[in-house]
Amino acid sequence: MLKKNTLLIVVIFSIIYVTSCKKEEDTIPSNVEYDTTKYSLSYAGLTPPNIPVDNPLSVQGVKLGRMLFYDKKLSGDGTLACSSCHAQGTGFSDTNRFSIGIQGLPGGRQAMAIVNMLWNSNQFFWDGRANLLRDQALLPIQDPLEMHETLPNVVSKLNSSQTYKDQFFRAFGSDEINSLKVSKALEQFMNSIISNHSKYDKEKRGEVTFTASEQRGKDLFNEEYNPFFPATSGADCAHCHSGPNFENDRYMNNGLDSDADMMDDGRMNVTMNLTDKGKFKVTSLRNIALTPPYMHDGRFSTLEEVVDHYNSGLVHSSTIDPALENTRTTGLFLTPQDKIDLVNFLKTLTDRELANDSRYSSPF
Repeated sequence: MLKKNTLLIVVIFSIIYVTSCKKEEDTIPSNVEYDTTKYSLSYAGLTPPNIPVDNPLSVQGVKLGRMLFYDKKLSGDGTLACSSCHAQGTGFSDTNRFSIGIQGLPGGRQAMAIVNMLWNSNQFFWDGRANLLRDQALLPIQDPLEMHETLPNVVSKLNSSQTYKDQFFRAFGSDEINSLKVSKALEQFMNSIISNHSKYDKEKRGEVTFTASEQRGKDLFNEEYNPFFPATSGADCAHCHSGPNFENDRYMNNGLDSDADMMDDGRMNVTMNLTDKGKFKVTSLRNIALTPPYMHDGRFSTLEEVVDHYNSGLVHSSTIDPALENTRTTGLFLTPQDKIDLVNFLKTLTDRELANDSRYSSPF
C-alpha cells in the first residue's frame, strides 16, 4: 500500500513539473525566434566604422533599440522619450537651448545631435563622461533633470510587455530583460543613424554642383588663417572640423569665456585636470543648419552668430586653443560676403534625407 501511495505521489509531482515547464515554455510564442541577421550599414563617403565587437548591429537589435528610443516608458512619468530631446526632423537634436525634463526643469547643457556615432571615438557627452555609447544611453534615463527614472523600474515596465519580451528574445536569444541589454539595444539603434546624403556628399559624388557662393565658402572653410596676407586669409575651420565627419575627436576651449566668467568647467569635471578647464567636445558639423542653438550652452541662435564669434568674438582664457588664440587679436579678416559664403557652405552639410528616413522614425 505504501509503495502504491509513493508511486502515486511521484506521478502527481511529475505531472505538475511537466505542466509548469510547459507553461514556462509557452511564455515565448512559437513564432518568436532568435534572429542574428546582420544589419546592413550604408556609409559611402565615410571611413569604415569601428563597430563594437561585443555589440554588432543586427536587424532585430536595431529594431529593439528604435522601439526603446521612441518609448516614453523609459521616463519616470511616461511623458518623455529619448526622441523628445533628439528629434529626427532637427538632426536628432533639440532646438531648445536646454531640454526640459519631466519635472519641468531645464538641463545643464544643450542636447547634442545623435548622428554618425560610429565615428565618435573619444567618449560621449560634451565633457566625455560616458566611455561608451551604451553608457551614454542610460544616463539621461536616470538624470533627475531629464527622464528621472530608475533602471529597475524601466526593466519592470518592459517586463510587463509581452511585445518587448518577444523582441528581446529576437535580438538577444533570451526574453530576460536587464539594463545592459537595454543599453546595447539603444547603442545599436543610435549607431545605425548615418548621415551621408547632404549636398556636400552629392557634390563629391558628382551628382550636383555647388553655387559660386557655396564653393567660395568651401574654399574659405579649408583655407588657413594668414595674418600676413589678409586678403587671402581663410576661415581656418578645417583644423578643428576636418575629415568626412567634420570633427577631430578632441576636447577644446574655443574662446567663449574668460577664466573669470567661465561658468562650466567642461572636460575638467571628468579628468580633474586644470588644463582641461573650459574644454568641450568638438562636434561634427554635419546637419549643423538643422541643430541650433549652438555651443555647449546654446548661447548662439544662428550660424551667423557662430561665424561672428570665430571672426572677431574670441575671448582669452588660460586654456584657449593656441590656434584660436593666434587669431584673436586680428580676427579672421572675414568680409560680410565671406560670412555669407561660409554659411552657405555650412548649409550644404544638411542631409534632408536623414530628416525623413523611415528607418529612423518612430515605430509606434
